[in-house]
Amino acid sequence: MAKIKVLSKEVSELIAAGEVIDRPSSVIKELLENSIDSGATNITVEIKNGGRTYMRITDNGCGISKEDLPTAFLRHATSKISSKNDLSNISSLGFRGEALASICAVSKVSVLTKQPRDELGAHIINEGSEVRLLEDSGCPDGTTIIVRDLFFNVPARLKFLKKDVTEGNVTAAIINKIALSHPSVSFKFIRDNRQELITAGDGSLFSAIHSVFGKDFANSLLKVNYSHNGVKISGYTVKPLMAKSKRSFQNFFINGRYVRSVTCMVSLEEAYKNQIMTGKFPACVLMVDIDPSLVDVNVHPAKAEVKFSDEKLIYDAVYFAVKNALMSEETPSELTEESAKHFSENQLYGFKPDNGVQTVFAQSGNDTKGQTEQNAFEHATYKPKDDFYTSAKASDLSGRPMYSGSLSSPKKEYKVNYLDNDFSQADDTDFDKLKAFTKGEFKYINKDSIRKRPESEEKIVTDEKKVTVTKVLGEVFDTYIVCQRDEDMYLIDKHAAHERINFEKIKKSVAELDSQTLISPVNVLLSYEEHDAVIENLDKARKLGFIIEDAGAPFVNILGLPVVINGEEAEEAVSELAKNFVSLKVSPQLDILDELCHSIACKASIKGNIPSDILELEALCLDVFDDALTKYCPHGRPIFVKLSKREIEKLFKRIV
Repeated sequence: MAKIKVLSKEVSELIAAGEVIDRPSSVIKELLENSIDSGATNITVEIKNGGRTYMRITDNGCGISKEDLPTAFLRHATSKISSKNDLSNISSLGFRGEALASICAVSKVSVLTKQPRDELGAHIINEGSEVRLLEDSGCPDGTTIIVRDLFFNVPARLKFLKKDVTEGNVTAAIINKIALSHPSVSFKFIRDNRQELITAGDGSLFSAIHSVFGKDFANSLLKVNYSHNGVKISGYTVKPLMAKSKRSFQNFFINGRYVRSVTCMVSLEEAYKNQIMTGKFPACVLMVDIDPSLVDVNVHPAKAEVKFSDEKLIYDAVYFAVKNALMSEETPSELTEESAKHFSENQLYGFKPDNGVQTVFAQSGNDTKGQTEQNAFEHATYKPKDDFYTSAKASDLSGRPMYSGSLSSPKKEYKVNYLDNDFSQADDTDFDKLKAFTKGEFKYINKDSIRKRPESEEKIVTDEKKVTVTKVLGEVFDTYIVCQRDEDMYLIDKHAAHERINFEKIKKSVAELDSQTLISPVNVLLSYEEHDAVIENLDKARKLGFIIEDAGAPFVNILGLPVVINGEEAEEAVSELAKNFVSLKVSPQLDILDELCHSIACKASIKGNIPSDILELEALCLDVFDDALTKYCPHGRPIFVKLSKREIEKLFKRIV
């Protein structure tokens, strides 16, 4: 064995620098974080040749004194922590004192800095961790750092850099994310003498998003604002129809720090389940504010990942925040922790079971400024089941019924009677599976049995306030329902709408599945993490039809399966279930069950290109507007298109 010796300072510095600085974007990230920590409100970043030959960061922060300047370049020299107790309550972006030391170890660094109270600033030049110059200098308040010739003394690392344009793009992406995380700071980015980004620094996250991603992306977002057990989630998430083809537009910030979080990603995508097109991914800019003592930011050399003391807490907070946003920011309804139990028991679809809550329409005419016009459910709210409502019916000039209701007093509101399922067009195979789902409790009906209001319930609402009115005018192409609701016209895809309604009802019947006992147990090998997750959730697994017992980590024995799953699929099904438990999904339901529900709902729904009775259309429209979740079919296609009276008048040039 070779003799053990202590590495030289030069070699150890290069090794340490390699953990923090691997490309120009790493330099920019570290220096930007220092500028933000210094209290800067204006930061300019300039790069040339992708940052390989030239990087400059200028800020108007607090600056560094001449006496402290040489110390700032030493490894583990920092002003942000002083004892081990500070590590459990870190609120700054930088704290380890490695940025400047690592950067100057592999490049030529020049710093001009001045504190507001000093008459003169200071200038230092450091090349390869060696101080070449330290002098007084005239300069503005703040700090300017120029980094030249990155990896000039590490040619092996230099040859692994990508093309200049690629490195420049990676740097631009980092700057964009940091600009989003601190909308109160004005950022300017110059690449090869061309300005690419400037943010207002006005404190508005939406303004920062508009500057970074552009008008179209900003206008496709829904506002998020939610608190859950001390965790505050704010920001924006994308409308389902505007989802992206990749996950690169998912931005999560923990206490102002951009991080890659699998927990947040899985939670976000779970909230969009069955509302987004296959192959598409949601985009977001979400700020997660949490007690610093509950998050460890010191688990990654570049601080790109964090560790939470309670992953489930973060998962639930993000999930419910996004779910509420999808139900519309203007909607007074809110999914709370108390209603989450009911929500998850019904497989997270809808709020209309008998033991839950009911949906009523709120009065219109008091819209606030800035409401999203594309949202058809801005007046939906949830009322406890204990409130009873009377039904209402009015008539238009043609004599056809139209439905109305108001959110004034309970005695003047109407009860929602939900459209029964019509499974007359589903095949026997699906019905057999559906029987297994619902324990045989379903029936065949035809359109004659569609909801009809008893004469005793037909009342005219006489409330003085304006009421929300839905008037069905007919259908076009035997596929799209045309209806009017107040000052808006809607085109509703009747098949997509009915499919969603059926899907929700079928999903509710799958809350607890019957099991089929296997002749002999199936032994399944899981990872240790998956094994622990399954054993901790045996009751939840049992409700989904899985009878599982511990066979000694990392093995489990499968004693029973849901009746809709073949024995040959047992191992794969339990493995998927285990992964869902590990990822903390609110609903660990298997994708195979979703696909079956999709199939049954599709076959049981009204078909396009086939004429429908006007009463059938009216009942379907009322169900669409009854439920704020009924916006997209289970495959992510939109159910309706809205056109306001103003937009129609503009088309005909009545207004300009």
